[in-house]
Amino acid sequence: MTRQLNCGLAKHLVFNPQSTIHNPQLTGRARSGYCQAASLKYKCWVMKKERLLVRNFQAGIYLESFLVAAVASVLVIRLFLQLTGYPQIGGGGLHIAHMLWGGLLMLAAMIILLSFLNRTAARVAAVAGGIGFGTFIDEVGKFVTSDNDYFFQPAVALIYVIFILIFMTIRAIHKERTYSSAEYLVNALKEMEEAALHNLDEKEKERALLYLGKCDPTDPLVSALKSSLLKVTLRPLPRAGVLTRIKQFAVDAYRYVAGLWWFPYLVMAFFVAQLAVTLVYVLILIFVVGLGWEQILSVRLFKSVAERTVNLSFVDVAQLAFSILSGAFVFCGVVVMRRSRIAALKWFERSILISIFLTQVFAFYKEQFSALLGLFFNIAVLLTLRFMIEHARMTLSSAAVKPSTLTYPRTSETPTKA
Repeated sequence: MTRQLNCGLAKHLVFNPQSTIHNPQLTGRARSGYCQAASLKYKCWVMKKERLLVRNFQAGIYLESFLVAAVASVLVIRLFLQLTGYPQIGGGGLHIAHMLWGGLLMLAAMIILLSFLNRTAARVAAVAGGIGFGTFIDEVGKFVTSDNDYFFQPAVALIYVIFILIFMTIRAIHKERTYSSAEYLVNALKEMEEAALHNLDEKEKERALLYLGKCDPTDPLVSALKSSLLKVTLRPLPRAGVLTRIKQFAVDAYRYVAGLWWFPYLVMAFFVAQLAVTLVYVLILIFVVGLGWEQILSVRLFKSVAERTVNLSFVDVAQLAFSILSGAFVFCGVVVMRRSRIAALKWFERSILISIFLTQVFAFYKEQFSALLGLFFNIAVLLTLRFMIEHARMTLSSAAVKPSTLTYPRTSETPTKA
């Protein structure tokens, strides 16, 4: 009851800022009470927001499956159509576009999500929804042109931008530092769904306890859930699969190599070489592609390059400019490597992000799917960089606790410079 009154008073403060509450003549207990109500204003609206939208901490697994399935479906469809001569399904003036099948798959994914609770259903819905969305968005060229042109040149670049926006939106939604106590509690309850199915394993139990540890300790539900978890019979962990063992071997190998003195030099050499290859690729794409071998192998090449330099399009200028910006970030990373390995890796990460989010867009605009190799390479480098950054942070964290048990390579930072 008291909370309802305080929230009502806070709401009055929001919608009536010129009320007597803000009267400068108020003093003593009156002003103190009104200030207390004002301090509750933000909490009330946050509580209301928490009731509306509660994030799923395990959504990353499903959203990753969704994006992979969507991208794969676009690639498979385009490859299939090109190999088969772009056949049409239908006859007698009818053409059944594959966007229709995409819509049906997305509908099926929604029905599965709304009908079932377990994680298997969520995984199936994520893959089905991803395939459906990829099949749907593949025909974006027809949506944005008056003549329904499937072969509209910027279509692939537009598809790429849409996927990038989806990725950025997902990352913005699932920022860990913004998780609330209520969200931790709800996700702990979701982990305990497996206990009801007698399918809870040790990792899921640890994850649930971790979430409960970040909840409000005064909430009686938290203590009840903790005591229940301690009584649950756990399912034995399955034997690690081949992929899991390969992953663990790669992690152990990296930990060993990262401690060698020459590792920072190897990292710098890789990114400098990668930058050089990228710049050469962009220059060839802008100034050489489209010329005949006769022009390339003769003096007329310089004349053609000069003409193209004068007549550079916006796409060419943007692609060249973002490549140079990416190179500047690589240079910054090389400069700070001796002082702080983490800082250098972050500069390299920024360089790769510029390539993925900006440079590749214009590469897709000009070369369609031939730019895919560069994209896959950049994504692989980005994932590797994020693993390296996380490993470096964990190493420094361990060093802060046990400084005598760790040795540092000659060129890496000391724990105090992280």
